[in-house]
Amino acid sequence: MFNWMKKKKGKKGDGSTQKEMLKNKQQEQSFQDLFDLAKDSKDFIVYHHTGRTKCVLSYYKTLSGSKFLNDSILPPLKKHTLLTLEDIKEKVPVENAYISKDLKKIKENITQGFVIIRLNEMDEEVLLIPATKNEGRSISIPEVEYSVVGPKEAFVENLDQNMNLIRKRLPIPELTMREVTVGNLTKTRIAVVYVEGIANKENINTVLQRLDDIQYDQIIDSSFITQMVSDNSNSPFPQLLDTERPDRVVGTLVEGKVGIVVDGSPHALTAPTTITEFFSSSDDYFLPWHLATAFRLIRLFAIFFSVLSTPLYVAILTYHHEMIPQELLATISSSRADIPFPPILEVIILELTIELLREAGARLPSKIGQTIGIVGGIVIGTAAVEAGLTSNVLLITVALAALASFTTPVYQIGNTVRLVRFPFIIGAQMWGLVGVSMCMGFFLGHLMNLQSIGRPFFAPLYPLRFHDLKDAFVRLPFNKQKKRPMQMRPVHSARFNPELVKGKRDIDE
Repeated sequence: MFNWMKKKKGKKGDGSTQKEMLKNKQQEQSFQDLFDLAKDSKDFIVYHHTGRTKCVLSYYKTLSGSKFLNDSILPPLKKHTLLTLEDIKEKVPVENAYISKDLKKIKENITQGFVIIRLNEMDEEVLLIPATKNEGRSISIPEVEYSVVGPKEAFVENLDQNMNLIRKRLPIPELTMREVTVGNLTKTRIAVVYVEGIANKENINTVLQRLDDIQYDQIIDSSFITQMVSDNSNSPFPQLLDTERPDRVVGTLVEGKVGIVVDGSPHALTAPTTITEFFSSSDDYFLPWHLATAFRLIRLFAIFFSVLSTPLYVAILTYHHEMIPQELLATISSSRADIPFPPILEVIILELTIELLREAGARLPSKIGQTIGIVGGIVIGTAAVEAGLTSNVLLITVALAALASFTTPVYQIGNTVRLVRFPFIIGAQMWGLVGVSMCMGFFLGHLMNLQSIGRPFFAPLYPLRFHDLKDAFVRLPFNKQKKRPMQMRPVHSARFNPELVKGKRDIDE
């Protein structure tokens, strides 16, 4: 019996040994495969150093800085006789260099610009030295969220540069950055940023959890993250705020939100967010509160006008003629006298024409795009009226609706406004004003059910939070906003202590 057990144990031991041998063999093959595969690339350099220290340096010249290599790594190798990797590590004055045999780490680091040093070409133990070459465009003014007043810096594609823009505006040790890597092939670096002691832990952990759950081969831009971590990916409404302004990200972090900065993207994301935040501009905080409130209300009116103007045109002309004053009805009737189409076809033809001009203008170079937009709009609009395809009244209405949609300060919500207009038009054609009301009810219900990282998207209207209305449709003075938005459930809700606030005094008081 015991002999059988010993025999069995012996067999198990042999099995585990065989597995280890097989694993080592696979690792050896994979290690050699890594370098054999890399050698096929023209930019992969394998340099045999033959100075006083004999070793092999391997790196991608397109990722690693040659100046850094010549100034920091090669001089100690030429000057000293170093026999071990530990000796090389001590003499090379570079931080974060380390020795490893981990194939996974070696594979990751060599594609991130690290220089690999081996004493012999067949060695598995290597010294990894960070020598990443950081190249990219310089910081420029915002192109999508331009503001007349306020800061003129926008994010760029480099993650470290973007973090610098955030940190210099928020120079406190509580500003915390956690980095994760997402993308099976692209290995994209993503920074999750928040202020410790203000941001709710549940929000932070939800963001980290959803980033960790992403399984996709490529993450090229922050818009990928928006679509993958949103609560409802089938909704046309964006559930994370996308911005290219560092000052806006800092403002949201101080309120208790979580920022997501993606390497390679000039836009950052903030969450959780609300529907009202998409209609507030950075200018709102740089102008006096009464001007900011007035402009914000004008913007909200423009959004409703952009969505509802053409559906109301279809509904009233098709079902509710009696709602139009007699004088205006005569004008509309004369303008539509030669139109062979019903209002619905007339509206769809013109709306699609406007969308075609928008898309063409957006895809062409900026100067040509502007010319196409202006000339194409005037020529096609005039020709459509003269050809009897549309009326003057509708042309003016559609042009104003298109103009109103451009008042949205966030690009993503502008696209949503363009899209949601069409269900309203179809509803207006089918049931008149009842159809418009039904569409409105449907979208309100959808918005009330929508969430952003687990928080209500339609707040502060639903659930109703009176306190948060101070910076929703209006923007009250800063001294009236003593608490941070409760929607974010911040750890510390107070922005400042009102008891310490002193009145405005002259110097001699």
